[in-house]
Amino acid sequence: MRLRTPLALLGAAVLVLVGPPLLDTGGGTGTQIPGLRLMVPNTPGGGYDITARTAAKDAEDAGLTHTIEVFNLPGAGGTVGLSRLVGEHGNGRLAMSMGLGVVGAVRSNHAPRTLADTTPIARLTEEQDVVVVAEDSPYRTIGDLVGAWRKDPGGLPVGGGSSPGGPDHLAPMLMARAAGIPPKRVNYVPFDGGGELLASILGNKVAFGVSGVGEYLDQIRAGELRLLAVTGPQRVAGLDAPTLKESGYDVEFTNWRGIVAPPGLSGAERDKLIRLVEELHDSPEWRRSLERNGWDDAFLTGERFGAFLDAQDQRVVSVLKELGL
Repeated sequence: MRLRTPLALLGAAVLVLVGPPLLDTGGGTGTQIPGLRLMVPNTPGGGYDITARTAAKDAEDAGLTHTIEVFNLPGAGGTVGLSRLVGEHGNGRLAMSMGLGVVGAVRSNHAPRTLADTTPIARLTEEQDVVVVAEDSPYRTIGDLVGAWRKDPGGLPVGGGSSPGGPDHLAPMLMARAAGIPPKRVNYVPFDGGGELLASILGNKVAFGVSGVGEYLDQIRAGELRLLAVTGPQRVAGLDAPTLKESGYDVEFTNWRGIVAPPGLSGAERDKLIRLVEELHDSPEWRRSLERNGWDDAFLTGERFGAFLDAQDQRVVSVLKELGL
């Protein structure tokens, strides 16, 4: 299966800004939002967190904001933060970074609040997942790993930084099916973000891990993690690893990340948040960060992003059913 046929669209923001109001740098765009706060709904070091801290720094360096503080409210794959966000009805000074992982967590956790309860602001990035092992792992190639995995699917736990239904769960399940391993036999161990997952990979508590490329670039380049494959349609520039498809496993998978706000915002409040993110997106600082982190620009705002979220929810349900999960 070529994942872009039911799932490339599946396939993880942004900031909590606390302090002085956003500064208008003279462009007349009206993006001043006193006391704006943006939430990261998983642990430090994960994809939402890295995206948030990158965006915060870039917004400040571009002169779009003054003082920015990023904070984390982890739990239940992002649904704790989602519940908090939805509970802030009408609060135009709060937003949350999120992505495909939250879409999946809502389904797997039977969360009472869903992304349909939020105000969509923007999709920011798309990126590939990576398949990695510790540097002392016996698996030196993706073929080595899959060969051992086929022999003992339950004995080789795979870790991911998302709940079932999220990107780090769906990618290895699709990979297993392409390798002839029944997805129900896979021993998937969920972690609340890539930062939490990293220690278990390095400590060989899981046989291998799957997470976003931007989360582990430093560890891969430092030799702490061995990169076996990437999940997207083409190799990642600067990384010496094949795609799953060129390795003989018919899977293409990409993740994405974006921003949502509480329900009940006025049109003016929603538009101010969108304009701020548009200015960040157009800045040279953000463009450099996209390249540095291996992120693809996937910018989409407002109602179009809302329609995308609806489609993603239905696709998660469809693919989980297709995999027998």
